Amino acid sequence: MPRHHDGAAAADDDRALSDRRLRVALLAGGRSSEHDISLASARSVLETLDPARYDVVGVAIGRDGRWALQSGDGDAGVLSTGTEASRAETLPVPAEAGTLAALGRVDVVLPILHGPFGEDGTVQGLLELMDVPYVGAGVAASALAMDKDLFKKVMRDSGIAVARHHTLRPGDAVENPLGYPVFVKPARLGSSVGISRVTDESELAAAVALARRHDEKVLVEELVSGMEVECGVLGNRTPPPVASLPGRIDTLGHEWYDYASKYDEAGMELVIPPELPQETIELVQQRAVDAFVAGECEGMARVDFFVRDDGEVVVNELNTIPGFTATSVYAKLFAASGIGYAELLDRLIQLALERHERRAHLEF
Repeated sequence: MPRHHDGAAAADDDRALSDRRLRVALLAGGRSSEHDISLASARSVLETLDPARYDVVGVAIGRDGRWALQSGDGDAGVLSTGTEASRAETLPVPAEAGTLAALGRVDVVLPILHGPFGEDGTVQGLLELMDVPYVGAGVAASALAMDKDLFKKVMRDSGIAVARHHTLRPGDAVENPLGYPVFVKPARLGSSVGISRVTDESELAAAVALARRHDEKVLVEELVSGMEVECGVLGNRTPPPVASLPGRIDTLGHEWYDYASKYDEAGMELVIPPELPQETIELVQQRAVDAFVAGECEGMARVDFFVRDDGEVVVNELNTIPGFTATSVYAKLFAASGIGYAELLDRLIQLALERHERRAHLEF
């Protein structure tokens, strides 16, 4: 049977939506180490969404995985104060009418969740099950982008250059066939948590042990020398997605772009556009779109690159829910490209609705 209503009903729904404010459920927090970053992003989104166009419902996910409906009119609750998600007003799973199931009565969900249990397809799967439009990549694309091992394999199979890597799974001997220096990192974590720069074999075991505190699967990855560049992508499958101007990451006093430099206001400078030939800038933009399409992403992504001294563009990773404050890299890249923060949010919400409607005829 069709997953949604018929075409006539869909048209009626579209007219109804155009006559009222969109009800947006904003998901924030989560179980990952990026909990606080998610809350900061969500507060910024909450402050920016136009109240004349959107009726925003905040849902905070605690570090224990509990969902709490946030009260207040924008000046109260976890999303505006930054306090940790409370156990008060917890929404049970499975839900009864009026609790978590109420998310099915919103027009669109905006998940601002970073890392595992939010950016990896888990929440996206729940929203698909509930048949709710949501911003960002789908289940498979989210899971793929989160797993750096699988992501690199798909990129390589698509003809997109990536760094050489070796994967360590549970039970594997700790070894590095790539030479030194290398980075050792959890395969499925973000924000450079659990990453070590390893310069010789004496440091390898400790680095792997640190990474295994966060994930059973660990990557040993070659160190790529070159300029660190990031590029935003916006769009669905049709029309083709667009890339922002890229920006160069200057880590200032930090040896490499680690957790401290990412979230220290004085630890990183973004230079837009980077000091590269125009043809290289255009190649970065094309590779960003290529990676987005190869990973079957939709909505948004930030693609991170290394540009070698010889001009080769190497994809490092793709983030399906990048940091999303007005001063985050993704927002800055599009602001420099002529799309401001508020307009960016409007477009992402519209893309979510368009994708949901596009898939309305599918039968399962």
